[in-house]
Amino acid sequence: MPNGQHGQQQPSAGGQWYPPEWPDRIRALADGSLTPVAPRLAATVMLLRDTDTGPVVHMLRRKASMAFAGGAYAYPGGGVDPRDEEHRVGWAGPSQAEWAARLGTDARTAQAIVCGAVRETFEEAGVLLAGRTADTVVGDTTGDDWEADRQALVARETSFADFLDRRGLLLRSDLLGAWARWITPEFEPRRYDTWFFVAALPKGQRTRNASTEADRTVWIRPTDAADGYDKGELLMMPPTISTLRSLEPYGSAADALGAAGGQDLAPVLAQAVLEDGELVLSWPGHDEFTKRVRPGGPS
Repeated sequence: MPNGQHGQQQPSAGGQWYPPEWPDRIRALADGSLTPVAPRLAATVMLLRDTDTGPVVHMLRRKASMAFAGGAYAYPGGGVDPRDEEHRVGWAGPSQAEWAARLGTDARTAQAIVCGAVRETFEEAGVLLAGRTADTVVGDTTGDDWEADRQALVARETSFADFLDRRGLLLRSDLLGAWARWITPEFEPRRYDTWFFVAALPKGQRTRNASTEADRTVWIRPTDAADGYDKGELLMMPPTISTLRSLEPYGSAADALGAAGGQDLAPVLAQAVLEDGELVLSWPGHDEFTKRVRPGGPS
């Protein structure tokens, strides 16, 4: 569940997560005493399932004790494993070159990002977007043998390519749709260049809380989750609530997947400027997250 922003929540509008150390770090960046670190590639997946009242999305709540975004709701996801770029991967669906064109990267990087999305969904939710052929998907993945494989992936004891090869599986890249891209602000010590994807829960599979960082998982309608955020009941980071709102118009998981090709993948990167003694923190194109930071805190 990457984002690269850490600390405890400060009071702010709705349920927006705001670490108390941000103002000092922003000032340090402005005066040149803080050098930005390079962001690490990451991927996260908005897993959707259809219900009688519309699609619901799978979300995890980070443990309150976590130093990074404790108590915040997020999607399964994490950093890219460098081996996902280097190894030959069993692959079905759009090619690495086609994904490179969509993501605006080279083919090796595109492979790593797509592998990261599929691998992290299996590691954190127990759902695997892979099959023995280009038109099949594995069924129930809750057995002890699957759990042993999942834990080996989490521990990086095996690469995702080796796992797929040993199982005789192909990664189903056609089951993913690229949706958005957010980059952690330059004033943060842990930064991620995170690609957000949508996918439908495969038939016969079920999610579970497989993450050691989460204390709760939910299936929730995007509208209900956004309403909880607006009321200050659900804590979220800007990329999470923004992507949730963007899912609201779609009446099914298939509709959302069908719309993925038209989503804008221009990276969203927070900007901080000094205006009349105030720090103004904004995310271009996302005015709801703008914060004016006075010496006493955000407004």
